[in-house]
Amino acid sequence: MRNTPAGREKRSREAARILLENIDIVPDRLSRLVTITFTSPDPKLSARVANAWTANFIESNLERRFEATSYARKFLEERLRQWRERLEESERVLVAYASDEKIINLPAAGATRDGPTVERSIVADDLASLNAELSAAKGEMVRAHSRVTEVGANGAVEEALTNNAITGIRQKRAEVAAEYARLLSQFEPEYPEVKALATQLSQLDRSIASEENRIRTSLQQSYQASVARVGDLEGRVSNLKSSFLDLRRRSIQYNIYQREADTNRQLYDALLQRYKEIGVAGGVGTNNVSVVDVARIPERPSRPSLILNMLVALILGAGIGAALAFALEHIDEAISDPQEIADLLGLPVLGIVPKAATESPIEALGDRKSPMVEAYLSVQTNLAFSTNHGVPKTLSVTSTRPAEGKSTTAYAIAHALARSKQKVVLIDADMRSPSVHHLFSIGNERGLSNYLAGSEQLDELISSSSLAGLSIITAGPQPPNAAELLTGQRLEQLLTALLTRFDHVVVDSPPVMGLADAPLIASRVEGVVFAVESHGIKASMVRVALGRLAAANAHVLGTVLTKFESKRSYFGYGYDYGYGYGQTSKAES
Repeated sequence: MRNTPAGREKRSREAARILLENIDIVPDRLSRLVTITFTSPDPKLSARVANAWTANFIESNLERRFEATSYARKFLEERLRQWRERLEESERVLVAYASDEKIINLPAAGATRDGPTVERSIVADDLASLNAELSAAKGEMVRAHSRVTEVGANGAVEEALTNNAITGIRQKRAEVAAEYARLLSQFEPEYPEVKALATQLSQLDRSIASEENRIRTSLQQSYQASVARVGDLEGRVSNLKSSFLDLRRRSIQYNIYQREADTNRQLYDALLQRYKEIGVAGGVGTNNVSVVDVARIPERPSRPSLILNMLVALILGAGIGAALAFALEHIDEAISDPQEIADLLGLPVLGIVPKAATESPIEALGDRKSPMVEAYLSVQTNLAFSTNHGVPKTLSVTSTRPAEGKSTTAYAIAHALARSKQKVVLIDADMRSPSVHHLFSIGNERGLSNYLAGSEQLDELISSSSLAGLSIITAGPQPPNAAELLTGQRLEQLLTALLTRFDHVVVDSPPVMGLADAPLIASRVEGVVFAVESHGIKASMVRVALGRLAAANAHVLGTVLTKFESKRSYFGYGYDYGYGYGQTSKAES
């Protein structure tokens, strides 16, 4: 059976299984090294297997690299042959078409062989040159015409005024005229010297007129010459335009052939470059794997280690014990009863709010006979004794962390005050996670954040509720940094303005831990009501939160123990709302 193919296959699978179960390959994350170990009862076998594994891996890596390089070279050689033939054929077609159509193009200035072929035609160059000459000639013609027009309109020539010869004659005439005027004032016109000067003046005037006529004639000739040159250049440009348009029509197919040749050349060059890279990188014998240290025969067994096992057991036992102690401490530290608040925190308990059984807290507050309503009436009563003038005019409700019932408490206090015929406004100051607008099912497009930013009027932010005497200011759009808005004077101005309209202002503040908002708000109100979740928050966390409020000089009126379950408390019936509405049947049974 052992020498049969089935037996050999079975032994091979068994050997592979043993090898894979005992081989261990661990890469070093801080380097490119890999540690290979093999575990077996025989130390010599362990060293031989580890070294053999490394040698076989290097050999197989070389074979894979050589096979991949060889295949890639053969593939690229075939592709290069195909694209070389396509390139040669496209270039032959391009040259033949250019020869047949008499298309002669020159390489454009700055063109390179790497990109698409950029050429310029001789006709286009000549046309551009002639257009430049024509523009210059037209400019000269306009200037000449302007000079001729000035001569016709004014009878004077600008060139005559600046001509040196005429200037000299005019100067000479001025001197003669001055002498003539002097003599004429002394002698008669028939006096010989006076007559001689008059004759000289006439000669000088004729010389000036002759010179001006010469200049005027020269300007006319210059203008006619410029007109003739413009006409000649326009004719030549017209002829070249016809030739250029004819060349453009004949170059359409030429450009198609040119683009095809450029595309074939780029693809061929890319394949050739890749072929060279593979030829350089794929030489026989190159390898990126080497042995740093060979496996040596171990002098002592790697396991089991009695000391290590005992140390691990000791560490595990200590860890489990510490975790158990921490868990017990965590469980014991959770505030569960009202007496713990007085003992651990040193604060009065304003009220104990039972956990809503099935309905939501808002639905429970809607039922005047519910235990929750009774609990918050007790909170209102205790708040009335917290100051000399009764319930504080401005108060905020906060907690250590979210979901402890602070928003429900703020709503319930405002609700109870409104039912006692007081005018109350409830402000949602938790701008990071607002909830008041959900309680009243109203929009949150505008609110406190708009007012603090100075962009809204107060009247536009106050919304009424279904309960007479209760108004709401929602949180508004979430600002980038709520704490920056609260540090200004706008909040204090808002509270002052609201007290002129309402009897009480109740602020639903953000939680204390992790945020600067709650201490900022607490420092600006008359008192703070602190909500504590029963069986849900540790006393140490509450102490830290109260310490932050104390640092802000906040006046904490007391705490409200929320979500209280008498069955989980050591105090039992004493803190259950057994006396009141809806409890008669329970008591009788």
